[in-house]
Amino acid sequence: MFFRRERPKTVSFNDRLDKVRSAGFTVAPPSAGTVRVSRNGIAADLAEGNGGVEVVSRAGVEMNGEIGALIDGGYQKLFRTPSGKQRPALAQDLKAIHDFEEDLKEALGEQSYYNESLGTVSTYYIYDRVANRDRGVPKRAWE
Repeated sequence: MFFRRERPKTVSFNDRLDKVRSAGFTVAPPSAGTVRVSRNGIAADLAEGNGGVEVVSRAGVEMNGEIGALIDGGYQKLFRTPSGKQRPALAQDLKAIHDFEEDLKEALGEQSYYNESLGTVSTYYIYDRVANRDRGVPKRAWE
């Protein structure tokens, strides 16, 4: 008897997007190399990566055609768009983002990791409220 291994199937980017569509997501036409995937007011930008799909921007709430990134300020979570618009994050928003990311990973055939399955992961963490903390090395007093 001869045993043959099945040849691995290479899944193209368009095949993965078709699976995402069949899972109930809306896929916008590509623009600037990215594809916007959305469902129920939550969206993420995807691009073709090294033989798979690369997430360009984390999932966030759609606000006026932009994706609001989740920011954890230590005292409150909020969504902020690249243009500077912001609004507070509600519990149903966080649950919707968590469900969106889990369903998107499943539709894309990616693995879901335990630590990300526990809850929503913020894009930015700003706990200590120090001015310009995230903008590189501050000017030293002796300089």
